[in-house]
Amino acid sequence: QVQLVESGGGLVQAGGSVRLSCAASGRTFTSYAMGWFRQAPGKEREFVAAINLAGSRIYYSNSVKGRFTISRDNAKMTVYLQMNSLKADDTAVYYCAAAYTPATMSKDYTYWGRGTQVTVSS
Repeated sequence: QVQLVESGGGLVQAGGSVRLSCAASGRTFTSYAMGWFRQAPGKEREFVAAINLAGSRIYYSNSVKGRFTISRDNAKMTVYLQMNSLKADDTAVYYCAAAYTPATMSKDYTYWGRGTQVTVSS
């Protein structure tokens, strides 16, 4: 089992920045690729970013590419999502998840956090 806890969400103005953290506990963090997903009200959960075990392979959705940065600190068992130039459309609950390989489909992730709300005011 891997337990994931997100933090860092909140209310931010459009154009602003926020950094989300996802702290892992349980099984070896370095055994898993990590991903971020988000779900806005009335919409399906969508892929945001993913990073492999070593941090050498990174993937982004087109909607966040160039604005968001995913990173991980294996010593701290934490994955981050730096979100810059935020837009109202970025408003959602953000989830981190763990998978055996980096993936863009939620079905490929085994463990999930409970999410943290990010609200961008325009």
